[in-house]
Amino acid sequence: MTSVVVLDYGSGNLRSAQRALERVGADVTVTDDYDTAMAADGLVVPGVGAYAACMAGIRAVRGDLIVDRRLAGGRPVLGICVGMQVLFARGVEHGIETEGLGEWPGVVEGIRADVLPHMGWNTVRAPLESTLFAEVRDERFYFVHSYGVTTWELVDTDPHIAPPIVTWSHHGQDFVSAVENGPLCATQFHPEKSGDAGAALLRAWVRSVR
Repeated sequence: MTSVVVLDYGSGNLRSAQRALERVGADVTVTDDYDTAMAADGLVVPGVGAYAACMAGIRAVRGDLIVDRRLAGGRPVLGICVGMQVLFARGVEHGIETEGLGEWPGVVEGIRADVLPHMGWNTVRAPLESTLFAEVRDERFYFVHSYGVTTWELVDTDPHIAPPIVTWSHHGQDFVSAVENGPLCATQFHPEKSGDAGAALLRAWVRSVR
């Protein structure tokens, strides 16, 4: 059975993620223990709330080191919602700029839309080569957020490395709703709250980390 750690750094929604992953066959531990997180087949970084608070919580449990060292060894990591946002270089909320984990260049900022937060079900535009969305390309997923990444800044310069697979959605403007980049994957939406479609996506991710 695939072992997955849901990183506990004080953010909410941990048990929902745990239950959703267990339903698709993973052996899930919710913990902030460094060694356990490093040893697991897959690591999930959830996130609910403010960017700055999430980053402070992640650093407090050495989550920045866990993510960086796992990825350096090609070990899978999945970010969800703010857990995706912190993977970018920085976030700007209410005029406050916070340094992120910097796995991807780019800034998380407020989405320009008539209705915020973006709350509810929305479609995604997943490239044909996506693994995560292979079985759920035409499904809807559940979003709750007011901030996002609206410009993909990573420049592909090495012809020997497959470029990231970037999925987009639209609410007021286009924003990045998922990324698949080797061992690092992330979704802006909540797969654990997205019913059968979310379960299929999580199942695809769990299969990929075995």
